[in-house]
Amino acid sequence: MTLTFTLDPKPDPDLRGAIVRLWADVTNAGGAVGFVAPVTEDEVRDTADRQFADTAPAGPDRMLVAHETETGRLVGVLFFESMRFDLMEHWRMLKRVMVHPDSQGRGYGVQLMAEAERVAREWGLQSLRLTARGGQGLESFYSRCGYREVGRVPAAIRVAPGDDRDDITFWLDLR
Repeated sequence: MTLTFTLDPKPDPDLRGAIVRLWADVTNAGGAVGFVAPVTEDEVRDTADRQFADTAPAGPDRMLVAHETETGRLVGVLFFESMRFDLMEHWRMLKRVMVHPDSQGRGYGVQLMAEAERVAREWGLQSLRLTARGGQGLESFYSRCGYREVGRVPAAIRVAPGDDRDDITFWLDLR
């Protein structure tokens, strides 16, 4: 299946609900997107509402969503986050990179990352940055997407008592 991407869609109640469901599904499947499973949609909603409030046109951040072209089903989302600091306006942080667990293995994640790169280049950005929770096996995925690991803070993320994970920073140079 092919994907249709939309940059800065209006986060109407239907889309907001779909993203919150996606976020909970990704977390409950073991995804590292700000929560630890198990999580409910209600638990995700407050964080999602803050994320939506900061997206265009109201805020400096931007949202990219991916739908399956044939079904119209929401299968992916990510946010371009501004650092809100003039000296860092030449790059953006990618946040909450999510692809629905039922869609894993279809190349949707690679397509979502490629579209994010295309958009960033179109905006004239010089780089993209993202962070990942260690222990998820994401290093090879982001490497395949062209990102390189540029930093790692050991045991910076506590997912449970006695289960501390590295906070890994990845960078994509767009020049």
